[in-house]
Parts: sequence; structure tokens; C-alpha cells
Amino acid sequence: MRQLALALAFLAAPAAAHEVTTETLVIDHPYALETPATALSGPGFLTITNTGDAPDRLLAVRAAFARVVLRGSEGQVGPEGIAIAPGQTVTLAPGGMHVLFMGLDGDPFEEGERIPATLVFERAGEIAVEFWVEPRTGAGPHRTPSGGADRGDPATQAAVRAALDRLMGDGAAAGPVALAADAA
Repeated sequence: MRQLALALAFLAAPAAAHEVTTETLVIDHPYALETPATALSGPGFLTITNTGDAPDRLLAVRAAFARVVLRGSEGQVGPEGIAIAPGQTVTLAPGGMHVLFMGLDGDPFEEGERIPATLVFERAGEIAVEFWVEPRTGAGPHRTPSGGADRGDPATQAAVRAALDRLMGDGAAAGPVALAADAA
């Protein structure tokens, strides 16, 4: 009876993690976050462990988007890519290094969607993966990987429009507006 209960529990549990293993690398849980309908880009995350004896580098990510780039906390990662020493694990996660899929063109990432991509490594070559789209968690407005408010968030857009209407009066026209916090 216990075996049946364990088997049913296993079958009922969603597959929350997935990985791709090669001779020298383990690519663990590539995922992207759902995006608002107006988003122009969406972030992707994963963990890479080098189980080999030689260093490797993630040089690029290819997918069916206008542009796909590797980004670090200070901007775009250069052509040297992301180094992964033997025995090292590198994590691309919210707030840090990540993949940025650009050119969504009104086709947002939706929970449950799979995004096929190819990771390009200096030594291991090309490795096919799927980024699984997961829901955003946490309260408050959607956040970009760098922590800023997502301009595509409809609640934020409505609040900004209402504040501008109160400030400028009915019928006033405003062009593009840039908002910044802690600007010196």
C-alpha cells in the first residue's frame, strides 16, 4: 500500500526541475519567467556545473528571437562568455547573470510554455535545452532582473497615467516619460 501511495504521489507531483547532462557539463533547470503582454524581452535562468577536467565557457545562447544575449549584473557579457572552471557551478539567476531573450513582439512568455534554445560552449559545443516558463512569484509590481519596475506592468502604467492626469490636468498631452529613483 505504501508503494502505491509513493507512486501516486510521484505521478501527481509536477516536474519542477529538469536537466541536461553531457560528458562534462550538467545544465540544471533552465527556466524563464512569464512576462506581461507588452514585454519586449524576457529573462532566462539556469545552473551549469562543469564536471570535467578542463575549463569551459558559455559563449552564447541561440533561440528563435530577434536577439539573445548573456547579461551580467554590470551589463552584457563580452565575447569571452562566462567561464566555468572544472568542478565549478555557475548560476544564472534573477538579480545577476541571465539570458535575455529580446524581440517578443507582443508574444509574451506564458506559464507552461517551453522555449527551445541552444547553449554554445567553447569546449562542449552546442547543447540543446528547453527553458520552461514559470510564474512570477512575490508581491508588488513585476521586476526586471536588475530590480527595476517592469514598464509593461499594466497596474504601474495605469498608476503613472492617473498621476500625470492629476498633475497636468484633463486633456493635457504628454510624450514619453522616464522615471528614476534615487537620482542624484
